[in-house]
Amino acid sequence: MSDRSYDVVLYGASGFVGKQTVHYFANHVSDSVRWAIAGRNRQRLEAVRDEMGVSVDVLVADSQDQPAIDEIAAQTQVILTTAGPFARYGNALVDACVRFKTHYVDITGETPWVRRLIDRYQAQAAIDGTRIIPCCGFDSVPSDLGTYLMVRHLQREFNTSCQQVNAYFQAAGGFNGGTLASAFHLYDSGAGAQMSEPFLLNPVKTQTQADLDRNRDPQMPAFDADLNTWVAPFFMAPVNTRVVRRSVALYEEWQEPYGRDFIYQEYLKFDEPFAGLKAAGVTAGLGLVAGLLFQQPQVRSLLQPMLPQAGSGPSEQTMNEGWFSCELVGTAIDGRKVRGLIRDQGDPGNRATVKLVCESALSLALHGEELPGGQTRGGILTPATGLGDVLAHRLRCAGMTLEIGL
Repeated sequence: MSDRSYDVVLYGASGFVGKQTVHYFANHVSDSVRWAIAGRNRQRLEAVRDEMGVSVDVLVADSQDQPAIDEIAAQTQVILTTAGPFARYGNALVDACVRFKTHYVDITGETPWVRRLIDRYQAQAAIDGTRIIPCCGFDSVPSDLGTYLMVRHLQREFNTSCQQVNAYFQAAGGFNGGTLASAFHLYDSGAGAQMSEPFLLNPVKTQTQADLDRNRDPQMPAFDADLNTWVAPFFMAPVNTRVVRRSVALYEEWQEPYGRDFIYQEYLKFDEPFAGLKAAGVTAGLGLVAGLLFQQPQVRSLLQPMLPQAGSGPSEQTMNEGWFSCELVGTAIDGRKVRGLIRDQGDPGNRATVKLVCESALSLALHGEELPGGQTRGGILTPATGLGDVLAHRLRCAGMTLEIGL
């Protein structure tokens, strides 16, 4: 791809998260990286470029204009898109990337849409060595990359396979309107029911009842002996666990397995005092809010004007003061346990997501020979299977804590 004009094109660059990707590139990439910004409105894109004080090309293409999208995909090694809902605005981009053999990353959590991408494009992208990697934001890099690092640590340091990894999240920050718009679109389209399938993103395979039972999403708060505190179901788990299970299945296909009957689950962690009450309250509260917003249209119509709208999000102060922590506990087949920690300053839905997806794109653009599987690996991949240790290294260099084997 060395004859292409750009290393990375940032699509959706005038949106709330898209502007943050422009800011990240402006402040973190060297002059040797060739990048451009893209979207549907030239005036807004030029305003973003001027606001950030960068001299980069502006490329204009509506997400539904396939010829215009094709022209962009043909000019770059990698497309990074933040334009969601992705089931509405991402199809032409992925289609163009597969046809022009352009690598792709996004920040979607819309797993039913990712399932459709797998069914439509997996075979061709795998043949061509094109890496299409959805879910490269807070959905689902900490979960997927953290699990991968824990498993490989056990295999390397203890010469044993892994039986289970649990992840325990804590976070502070705010939602942006794009995230809510994607969630509403997912449920309104009728695809939300698919999210209850534990192996939604796995290669087509008949799962046994025992497999399904072992991997059901937790529904109730519980006391966790490993952390000696109470935990609750994590509202992002129906996305993240499916991505991790796809990584498990793909690595098994490639003869690099995690472990026999490997299990991954994740939770929301609570600290004392009153950790049990907090876990119960949050579980009940999230269930109530989800029921009202997604299953009661009249209630949603009343509440929606008070929620962040598409193109808007939390204040700079809220994003800067936010943070996330992902504690990991890995259990080997012989019962030995190791711990890990992924943590960063900045709210997860914006600051962390931007760092994660930008470093994912740069991993593809700058480190092709070092990526898992070498330059020939392709398909609808996950952060762990498509980026692996390269992304982990870049994130550490970007200031994110990734400690494995504590």
